[in-house]
Amino acid sequence: MDEKDKNAWSKYDEKGIKKIFDFNEGYKEFMSKCKTERECVKETIRIAKAHGYRDLEDVIKKDEILKAGDKVYANNMDKAIALIIVGEKQLQEGLKILGAHIDSPRLDLKQNPLYEDSELALLDTHYYGGIKKYQWVTLPLSIHGVVVKKDGTKIDIVIGEDESDPVVGVSDILIHLAQTQLEKKGNKVIEGEDLNVLIGSIPLKGKSKDKDKDKVKANILKILKEKYDFEEDDFLSAEIEIVPAGKARDYGLDRSMVMAYGHDDRVCSYTSIMAMLDIKKVDKTSICLLVDKEEIGSVGATGMQSKFFENTIAEIIDRVEEYSDIKLRRCLKNSKMLSSDVSAAFDPNYPSVMEKKNSAYFGRGIVFNKYTGSRGKSGSNDANAEYMAELRNIMDKNDVSFQTAELGKVDQGGGGTIAYILAAYNMQVIDCGVAVQNMHAPWEVASKVDIYETFRGYHAFLMEA
Repeated sequence: MDEKDKNAWSKYDEKGIKKIFDFNEGYKEFMSKCKTERECVKETIRIAKAHGYRDLEDVIKKDEILKAGDKVYANNMDKAIALIIVGEKQLQEGLKILGAHIDSPRLDLKQNPLYEDSELALLDTHYYGGIKKYQWVTLPLSIHGVVVKKDGTKIDIVIGEDESDPVVGVSDILIHLAQTQLEKKGNKVIEGEDLNVLIGSIPLKGKSKDKDKDKVKANILKILKEKYDFEEDDFLSAEIEIVPAGKARDYGLDRSMVMAYGHDDRVCSYTSIMAMLDIKKVDKTSICLLVDKEEIGSVGATGMQSKFFENTIAEIIDRVEEYSDIKLRRCLKNSKMLSSDVSAAFDPNYPSVMEKKNSAYFGRGIVFNKYTGSRGKSGSNDANAEYMAELRNIMDKNDVSFQTAELGKVDQGGGGTIAYILAAYNMQVIDCGVAVQNMHAPWEVASKVDIYETFRGYHAFLMEA
C-alpha cells in the first residue's frame, strides 16, 4: 500500500487520539450552535475577539496604523467574515488565504410564508442549494433566523434546539396511499412546492381578525407576538431558515465520526478558524475568509463574487502602508490560497459512482482536489502542478496525512467551489478539505481524524506556504 493510503488513525498513540477527540468536541459545539451563516459569523466574532482580534471598521474610524502581528476582522453584513493577521513582509509579496463558505443547503421561508389549510397552520418554503427534496420530510426541524422590524429592531429566532422547545416538520404520504408517489422519479417524489412546514393546529379562542376564518393561523401569530414581539407583516423583512433540529453527535460505535447538519462547509470553516487562532505571527499577511451564497453560485453582496474581499484587502493596504491600485493587484497576484471545501467520501454502499483509485476515503486525512467541475472539468479551477508539489512538501514536512481525489466518476456529475473566483486574480489556488458522506443531506458524516488532519494541514500552510 502506498504511504499516502495509510489510515491516519494508525500514526497516533493514545495521547494523540485524545487530542483528536478533544478537538472534535469543540467542533461539535460549534456545529450545534451555528446552523446559519449569521450564527457562524456571530460565533466567529466572539471567538476572534477572545483571541485579540479587533473590528477593522474601528481601526479605520480611528485612523490607526496596522503593524506586523496585529489581528483584525472584517464583518460583511453579518453573513460573511474575514480574519486577518498582518504579516512581517510587504503586502505586495502576497497573502496566505484559507477560504471557505458558511452557507449550507436548507429550506428558506418565503416572504409571505404563514397560511392555514384544513385547520392546520403551515409555513411556505423555498429550498436553498442543491438538495434531494425527499430527504427533508418527516424529520424534526428547527426554525432559525432574524426578523427586522420597520424601526430597525432585529429579533433573533431559534425554535427547536432546546430540549424543552417544540420542533416542526414536513409531512409525507403514508405508505398505504403512496402507490402513485412511488412510481415517480426521485426528483419528483417530493416537489418543491410541497415542502410546507407544519407548525400548529390549535384555533385561537374568541374572535380573530378574520372572524371565523384562519383561527389556527391567528393563534400562531398570537404566540409569535407574545414570544418575539413581531407581526405577520414583519415576515417581509425577515431571513428565516428551516434546518434539522438537534445537536452534532458522535457517529459509530467507536465514536470515530461526527454526524452534523452543515459539514458542507462549516467543517472547513471551523478548522480554518482554529488554524488562524493557533498561530502567533506570520511572515506574510494571512487571512481566513468565510463567505455566504456558495451553494447558489457565490452571488450577491455576501458571496465570493462580491467586492468584499478585494475591498477589505484594499483597506488593509491603506492601514499598513500607502495605498495604490498596483500594490493591490500585486498583492492578489502573488497570493496563495486553499479553497477549503468538502469532498465526497467513498461510500461502499454506492461504489458505482466512484473511481476507487481517485476517491477520498475516511481516515486518510485532508483531501486535495486538483480540479473539480463536472464532466470535462467544466467550471473547475484546475491547480497547476508546481503548486501541488509545494503543498505536498509542506504536508510531508509536517507529517500531515493527505490524499488526492476527484468528485466521482468523470461522467457522473461533479461540483464546484469558490476556487475559480479567487484564481481570477491570477493567484495560486487549489481545492482542499474534509471528505464527507451524505453531502447536502440534512445529516452529513465526517471522520474525526480527517477533521483534525485538516486543521493541521491548514496550520502548516499558514506557517510555511
